[in-house]
Amino acid sequence: MEQVTTLLQVLFSGLAAGSVYALLALAMVIIYRTTEVLNFAQGEMAMVSTYLALSFIAASQLPFVVVVLVTLVLAALLGAAAQFILLRRAKEPSVLGLIIVTLGLEMILFGLASWKWGGEPRDLPVPVSPYDSWVLGGVIMSQLEVASIVIAAVTILILFLFLSRSRAGLAMRATQQNRDVARLMGIRVRRVEMGAWALAAAIGAIAGLLTGPATTVEPYMMWDPLMKGFAAAVLGGITSLAGAALGGAIIGIVENLFGYYVSTSFKSIVPFAVILLMLAIKPSGLLARHYVKKV
Repeated sequence: MEQVTTLLQVLFSGLAAGSVYALLALAMVIIYRTTEVLNFAQGEMAMVSTYLALSFIAASQLPFVVVVLVTLVLAALLGAAAQFILLRRAKEPSVLGLIIVTLGLEMILFGLASWKWGGEPRDLPVPVSPYDSWVLGGVIMSQLEVASIVIAAVTILILFLFLSRSRAGLAMRATQQNRDVARLMGIRVRRVEMGAWALAAAIGAIAGLLTGPATTVEPYMMWDPLMKGFAAAVLGGITSLAGAALGGAIIGIVENLFGYYVSTSFKSIVPFAVILLMLAIKPSGLLARHYVKKV
């Protein structure tokens, strides 16, 4: 019985961590499906958004919910500005060139955050505590872990409803399927691309706001979650939103199982091992379709 309880504890903690990876994976997939660019600045955009939330909390008496809403709006504006100023202005861009642009944006945001807020770790005060917990069937569930799972699930549900029911979401899906046909149908493709970056930045900001209380707020805070989010996107399929959500859960659980039953010293290599294994066995990912381009 004790072994079963321990296993459930490990699975629950892995799912809580995986919910953050799933959000970052979704953000990367949204941008990739729309522009075929891997945004490696996604983590730094989330980090800056988290610092903005921390600054609002310190400088005002606004309710936490209002701080979160303002942060998400500013994160969306940051994502839209990045696409409009950097990506859209690139002359005859190649996929590799655009990826390098995102790496440059990553370094710029990291440098600005280090200059503005410094490198010392800070605590992000939130209504839920990573230390207060409930016990269910012997499984200890911290308030923050439960909140992470619930918020990630609600965000994913809202995202799927947005993409399937709203006009903006349908325009985004049409652009993802065929840019030329979407343009002929009167869809403003460039505006849709900017909207995709804004949406991805807001989702990434949620991941940052969930990561901050679990660790600390510092310029390096999103490096590890982003790499695991990227692994989740590759595992589920870099063009599949459902795959990204599933991949995040799998990465979090497998990583936790490995850390508990094998070794915590090599726990961080699990996502990269998963990437290599998936690329060798099924390059398209778990839920994405394998696409062959005819020339």
